[in-house]
Amino acid sequence: MAMEMEGRRRRRLLVCLVMMISAQTMLAAVAAGGVQQKVKRRPAAMYVFGDSTLDVGNNNYLPGADVPRANKPYYGVDFPGFPTGRFSNGGNTADFVAKSMGFVSSPPPYLSLVANSSLVLVPTALTTGVSYASANAGILDSTVQYFSATKAKMVATVGAAAVNKLLADSIVLMGIASNDMFVFAAGEQSRNRSATEQQTDAAALYAHLLSNYSATITELHSMGARKFAIINVGLVGCVPAVRVLDAAGACADGLNQLAAGFDDELGPLLAGLAARLPGLVYSLADSFRLTQDTFADPGASGYTDIAGACCGSGRLLAEADCLPNSTVCTDHDGHVFWDRYHPAQRACLLTAQAFYDGPAQYTTPINFMQLAQSS
Repeated sequence: MAMEMEGRRRRRLLVCLVMMISAQTMLAAVAAGGVQQKVKRRPAAMYVFGDSTLDVGNNNYLPGADVPRANKPYYGVDFPGFPTGRFSNGGNTADFVAKSMGFVSSPPPYLSLVANSSLVLVPTALTTGVSYASANAGILDSTVQYFSATKAKMVATVGAAAVNKLLADSIVLMGIASNDMFVFAAGEQSRNRSATEQQTDAAALYAHLLSNYSATITELHSMGARKFAIINVGLVGCVPAVRVLDAAGACADGLNQLAAGFDDELGPLLAGLAARLPGLVYSLADSFRLTQDTFADPGASGYTDIAGACCGSGRLLAEADCLPNSTVCTDHDGHVFWDRYHPAQRACLLTAQAFYDGPAQYTTPINFMQLAQSS
């Protein structure tokens, strides 16, 4: 009797999943914007790991007064019209990457799915995916354990074979390590390290980050993930919060060089993992070069301001966070940055387009579209 009831429960769930997948496919087919019309076959699901540039609301559910949250105006002012937890005036890069691959939007935040009940976690994870990205996230933190817990629930519901097949056809989107650069640079400055000592410290930082990156991807691969869309560290020395520290508003070259050094080693690491881990396929997106090229000719991308924030206060609107009493610029789309750390919605859209099927110099060895269509 118990086995019969369990069989009925699984059949009902599978029917629901089929209906959800059909609905998602229909919505994706008619949704507008970005590069979505070029999609040939939507991946089974998307699982997102990263920091505040990819966070779609997980931090809203974390306790503590000091937790950074985008749950107040003027975040979300352009879409959907209210704060969602994204550090943007609308969608972020994860949203537009997801749309380009045929999803209606970025998968929902994990903590929202388990906040009140875990009943929606498994159906969501099996049909669209889950976002584990969190502002201030580092490499190999609790988000990987969240994914492991999610997979265990999926297996308990539909079986290991079905879950492994789904994960093999899903996208893992990752964008991590920017926060590590900021923390490291602040620490070096406070300790007044010499140039030689800074080089030694940077080498140790790279070794630590790359080791954890390797462990993270290897662990996700062992759980069934095969397709990895990786975004490297961008021009972190050019965010408004850093520029405002310079009297002329210039970028911090040292911080950019720190990021560039990490990026130089990330590519070979991924190539080595692909050679060692069976079935692993990846696309490495060059956020650093894309931002360099954009800043070299901002007008070509329709930007009128690449230095300051659109929402904030003080010089460059970068002396404080975006808050309900902040000054907000009038040309939202003309600014690269919405607040003093994060890109505005249009910048996120253009970034996703470049990585999906844009110029070849921004992705290697394949672009995000080729990754999504790979089998």
